[in-house]
Amino acid sequence: MTLSLLLAYAALFVIVGLWVGRHAGASDFFVGGRRLGAGLIFSTFLAANIGASSTVGATSLGFAEGLSAWWWNGSAGIGSLVLAFSVGPRMWREASAHGDLTVGDFLERHYGRGMRGLVASLIWLGTLTILAAQLLGVAAVLNVAAGLSVLTGCAIGALVTVSYFTAGGLLSSAWVNLVQLVVILAGFAVAIPFAVHGAGGWHAITTSSSSAAHVWASTGPTSGWRLLFLLGPAFVVSPGLLQKAYGARDEAAVKRGIAWNGVVLLVFAAAPAIIGLAARSLSVLRADLALPTVLAQLLPPSVGIIALAAVFAAEVSSADAVLFMLATSASRDLYRGFLRRDASDTEVLRVARIAAIVGSACGIGVALVYGSVRAAVSVFYAILTVTLVVPIVGGLYVPGAGRREGLASILAGVPVLVVTHYLSHGEGYGVISPALAGVMASAAAFGLVRVARGAGKI
Repeated sequence: MTLSLLLAYAALFVIVGLWVGRHAGASDFFVGGRRLGAGLIFSTFLAANIGASSTVGATSLGFAEGLSAWWWNGSAGIGSLVLAFSVGPRMWREASAHGDLTVGDFLERHYGRGMRGLVASLIWLGTLTILAAQLLGVAAVLNVAAGLSVLTGCAIGALVTVSYFTAGGLLSSAWVNLVQLVVILAGFAVAIPFAVHGAGGWHAITTSSSSAAHVWASTGPTSGWRLLFLLGPAFVVSPGLLQKAYGARDEAAVKRGIAWNGVVLLVFAAAPAIIGLAARSLSVLRADLALPTVLAQLLPPSVGIIALAAVFAAEVSSADAVLFMLATSASRDLYRGFLRRDASDTEVLRVARIAAIVGSACGIGVALVYGSVRAAVSVFYAILTVTLVVPIVGGLYVPGAGRREGLASILAGVPVLVVTHYLSHGEGYGVISPALAGVMASAAAFGLVRVARGAGKI
């Protein structure tokens, strides 16, 4: 019965997406026709941000480390507020003035064609890991609900997402996300009190360990408040989110929609942390199964199905945002940018849809390799942050920055990320995580080249 209801719910996504996207053109697919109001910007941002990492991943962290898991989603909320009042409006103004459809358009204009191709290639590879995370989240829900294997669960998640996304791109996703968001927020709202009660009450779950109730606890560079350095910047420069902002009808919609999303994320951040603590009262075999296990065992069946549907919707809604990045970077940044610069909008749109299908298939393969939501997501956020933070901020705020600064930032940042990750076994050094080390090297290289150019030395 549970599986049938979840599949019927998934069919609703597909129907809505196909209906909205039935006449979608290139502008609708890539930027929603640039007519999304603050409400749709809010819903499509929040639905994209509440995904596998924000639900399954954050709950597994709450299960392991207690209320400090708040920082997983709290960092996203803080990053979203920065985006709303700084980078977001500026990027929207540039996109509107120049007709940008992707972040690659911005990068080529500021740093040259080579920069566009380099970033698109790095992001495409990194994005497969976060798509894998969303599919693993779907698989976790379907495993607990119906005993389906990881492969089957991932395949169902990919099929549902591709079906409605390829119909209308951002336009379809924005409206489907609105439907998903209602269920996501309602599901978690009803799940928390039942989960706490089922686990023996608030006092019982917060005294289960010495660190359970400490929000500021941190055991390493990828836990507690230190997550702000890994996750916060990624939500400021994510191509998938910036390209959603391009679809806003005006600058006010960008600010209000993204800011509302940030505020809700700050509140929502407590939900998976609390549910993770509640999971300690159960026999959970794998941390990634903590969330669906709580929803299936501690909640009444009528409430549990709503909550499971919420988690299912969360994973699928984030998966479509990831497909958006894959499709746009492959079609606009790589295909038209390098293979066929004279390609028509119709041809680019066809390539985008093919890229979404191919990307989803690759995502299933990557999911089977990683097996863990948090492991897959951490790779993506590190690559995204090191690759894009400095070039985007530099392009917006540093007059005269050009190709040499942009390339220097990536050629310095990415190797430092890789080397630091390898030498420290992914742990970093103190508060300096591998991602933060990469960003620092990237900023230093950008600044040194800028100073040298200003002095006429290069």
